[in-house]
Amino acid sequence: MSLFSFIFCCKSDIRLINGTGNCDGRVEIYHDGQWGTVCGDNWDMKDAEVVCRQIGCGRALRAYRYAHFGQGTGPIVLDDVHCSGSERSLTKCLHNGFGRNNCNHNEDAGVTCSGEENSLIIRLSGTAGSGTCSGRVEIYHDGQWGTVCGDNWDMKDAEVVCRQVRCGRALNTTLSTHIGEGNGPVLLDDVGCSGQENNLISCSHIGHGITNCNHKEDAGVICSGKILLISGTGSCSGRVEVYYNGQWGTVCDDDWDINDADVVCRQLGCGRALSAHSSAYFGQGTGPILLDNFGCSGNESSITECHHNGFGEHNCNHGEDAGVTCSGEENSMIRL
Repeated sequence: MSLFSFIFCCKSDIRLINGTGNCDGRVEIYHDGQWGTVCGDNWDMKDAEVVCRQIGCGRALRAYRYAHFGQGTGPIVLDDVHCSGSERSLTKCLHNGFGRNNCNHNEDAGVTCSGEENSLIIRLSGTAGSGTCSGRVEIYHDGQWGTVCGDNWDMKDAEVVCRQVRCGRALNTTLSTHIGEGNGPVLLDDVGCSGQENNLISCSHIGHGITNCNHKEDAGVICSGKILLISGTGSCSGRVEVYYNGQWGTVCDDDWDINDADVVCRQLGCGRALSAHSSAYFGQGTGPILLDNFGCSGNESSITECHHNGFGEHNCNHGEDAGVTCSGEENSMIRL
């Protein structure tokens, strides 16, 4: 076969999956409406260098060829990638063309980066919610915490924030009238994300500290929490995965029923449950199995509030991964 960056760089359509943090994992590219993997043919340190720089994770330490971080489930988007090492984006490197490959997922490429992130340290503060997955967006730069101006702040920006803080998907955006005003500097303004970036710094903005805002315009988000649906047809169907102890994992289908699915769909802002799927209907996960033997009444606000065996306690394998299909009637307004 052949074949976070500086703030004004291109918008990132790349992510790392199934690693130990944000800076290692299987390389996935967003193309034509879906995420897919990169084949490991000819994958080397120069290619990894571009990936690490693009996502703001310092320099490349390792380049993996053979599904070191598990096999992906989407299409294989790129093959025979050949970077010089100086490109600003992986898609700028030579490759066979989108979707053209003779690979399978046991060849999925991965990277380990140094983690010396140029990206922003980020947190959610204020009074938008009762947990750590809602609130005023604050970033750490040049030795201090500051806020983000709400000019042009939208759901695509919120999606990036929720993903970065490991809080699932974005349900709504908020402003300081709901979340309270910050008291540090306003550090970012006119943020413009595509929604696919791994990190807020990968989105376009006008520069650190350049703003015409005050704290009455502070931006915030409401996220779904530590839960995602993976490998479905959209954000409202798929394999159920939860985030616990630094990693994403699956849910076993023992006793999985429509009441459990209803809680998931409501938590994600995806309306009501249409189906509760068992037997890895949306494909097998690759992380730990975190929850088993669910018993939800259907009224809980979060899946972790339901009865279960305890995190990591199970007698299952990934052939039993649970999934859901929701109606997709997403909440357009979240009450605070």
